[in-house]
Amino acid sequence: MHFAERHRRLMNAYLRRAPALLEGSLSPLMSVPRLIDFDNKRSWFRTRVRSPADAAAERPYGSLRLAVRREHVFEDSFYQLRGRPAEEMRLKLNVTFQGEEGIDAGGVTREWYQVMAREMFNPNLALFVTVPEGGSTFQPNPNSHVQNDRGISHLDYFRFVGRVVGKALHDGQLIDAYFTRSFYKHMLGSPLTHVDLEAVDPEYYKALSWMLSNDITDVLDLTFTAETDFFGRKETVELVPGGKDLRVTEANKLQYVNLVARHRMTTSITAQINAFLEGFWQLVPRQLISIFNDHELELLISGLPDIDVDDLRANTEYSGYSATSPVIRWFWEAVGEMDKQERAQLVQFVTGTSKVPLEGFKALQGISGPQKFQIHKAYGDGSRLASAHTCFNQLDLPEYESKEQLVERLKVAVSEGNVGFGFG
Repeated sequence: MHFAERHRRLMNAYLRRAPALLEGSLSPLMSVPRLIDFDNKRSWFRTRVRSPADAAAERPYGSLRLAVRREHVFEDSFYQLRGRPAEEMRLKLNVTFQGEEGIDAGGVTREWYQVMAREMFNPNLALFVTVPEGGSTFQPNPNSHVQNDRGISHLDYFRFVGRVVGKALHDGQLIDAYFTRSFYKHMLGSPLTHVDLEAVDPEYYKALSWMLSNDITDVLDLTFTAETDFFGRKETVELVPGGKDLRVTEANKLQYVNLVARHRMTTSITAQINAFLEGFWQLVPRQLISIFNDHELELLISGLPDIDVDDLRANTEYSGYSATSPVIRWFWEAVGEMDKQERAQLVQFVTGTSKVPLEGFKALQGISGPQKFQIHKAYGDGSRLASAHTCFNQLDLPEYESKEQLVERLKVAVSEGNVGFGFG
């Protein structure tokens, strides 16, 4: 693998010319997917996801017909598709909006996916909530069981939404669906770190980070419990059996941080996550998406956005630097030289999502409302990687000695990410 590390660019160039090499002489790269560029992973995935699980089997023929009312597209689609077997769901989708003329040659199906992406996040359905509040990324609503009042289990809706997202991937359709980083990790089966909590609840993340960095003896009075909020009604749940009687100490604080972070990102929505994944994996085998990381999975589902560099630059604020600082000039030169994928990954690294507001970067949102793209001076030598605080759309950029050093360090930071405290 040392050879592959040193010749990564060359290996990926070969893969673009001959994708079948991933199934042949370059197959060992599949065990180190970080060495494979996103576009090569995507090409491999799209070929494999459309192939029958049994190599000897023939690809099924026919179509999956759907006739829906535009004003009730989510409900009509749910009732017509919920009982269809996975094999039938893999057929070519053919959509008709009742009362509207037109033959579906692909355009109507694309529109159906767009409408469904809006409706699955409709606040009136109460299936998903924006995180942080007012943001642009979604995760399951811990109080989604209010949907049970309709006579349908909220978990049936989550299975259905998982199927819709899975079918979009299977069909090569892009949908405007942006989830939290922790939710993408759940889809991949990747481990969470308490750092993932920053994008969900930045203030709580700061409190947990402070706990890990300081001696809490005789400072904090906590037990192994967490509070839940069901429409204003507070309830306390135990993180471990007998947790209300177990005090958090300097010796067990790491266990507490692990458990309470998991509760915020997982435990309180475990049933919803599992139902979504049950539907999703019916259309997209788990092993096929395992080659992607959480950032790449977002791009696979939602596509590469068009990043207007001039608009981003015009809506960037600086701290410790000015627009004329050498490092800032090098940064914007580097961004101008990036390709579409690299720019999307940069925006994703800093803001937590590749989604660009319809109004442009002037409408970028942070934890407390409108928050422009930020570049802050990070103190330390040039060996430090750039880091980001997604809840503030903030890039912490060290004062590198040359443009070449900046490009190399920034590329490593964006592509590899920075690992924080892991769950023990």
